[in-house]
Amino acid sequence: MSGSVIEVRDLVRKFGPRTVLNGVSFSVDKGDTVIIMGGSGCGKSTLLRHIIGAMKPTSGSIKIFGEEITTMPQPDLEKLRLRFGMNFQFGALLQSLTVGENVALPLVENSAVDPEIVDLIVKMKLELVGLTGFENLKPAEISGGMRKRVGLARAVALDPELLFSDEPTSGLDPIMTAVIDRLTLDLTRKLDMTAVVVSHDMTSAFRIGTKMIMLGAGKRAGTIIAQGTPDEIRNHPDPEVQQFIKGEPDGPVPLKLSSGDYIDRLLGHPRQKGVEY
Repeated sequence: MSGSVIEVRDLVRKFGPRTVLNGVSFSVDKGDTVIIMGGSGCGKSTLLRHIIGAMKPTSGSIKIFGEEITTMPQPDLEKLRLRFGMNFQFGALLQSLTVGENVALPLVENSAVDPEIVDLIVKMKLELVGLTGFENLKPAEISGGMRKRVGLARAVALDPELLFSDEPTSGLDPIMTAVIDRLTLDLTRKLDMTAVVVSHDMTSAFRIGTKMIMLGAGKRAGTIIAQGTPDEIRNHPDPEVQQFIKGEPDGPVPLKLSSGDYIDRLLGHPRQKGVEY
């Protein structure tokens, strides 16, 4: 475990009879940008919530910086989270605050830094994402891509060792996606951060990832069906992996169109032979 900053072992999460995560095991080494990918409903976001301690597993272990978080008291977990940065899917900016106030929020809430120093740090973080001069605007006054960049600036406000990012390029055009990817690469390198990114955007994933983890679909949902470097994933023999990374509509994960018993389900009983509907 020498270089591991995150170690997940045999993670299981059940909701009643439904198993959402089933024996998930992987590690994240210092300096990695790990992509967690897979189709809708495969357990990506649930896995991320467990890693940041927002959910407790049914069984299994999650260690961050060598500390077991699944049984950690809440005050200790809150202290450990100060070493995290979280970039939410839609920015999760507070609409009543300005751009600068949103970026400043982690500093105001979790440090005793002088307000003048907070203001200086905010300007520095906004400069890192190319938004100098936008401090006094409200989130509603800037574009979706800019809100994503503000969210990224806020995530790194405390110079975290770990950056968690949930679908950072969702809903963005190709150019803005490339901008966010470049910023993610630059920030992780400049700030010496390790990153875990949930994404279904394969162009983005292969652009920024150093390691990739894919969760399966259907009967294999909640299990890791492939993990490795981007090149290893590109050449992975599993047909479901190839279908996903190539964006093919049909394959091991079937095209989900209504089956022949659609009318039966509407009627609530099997159709009678010889009767036209």
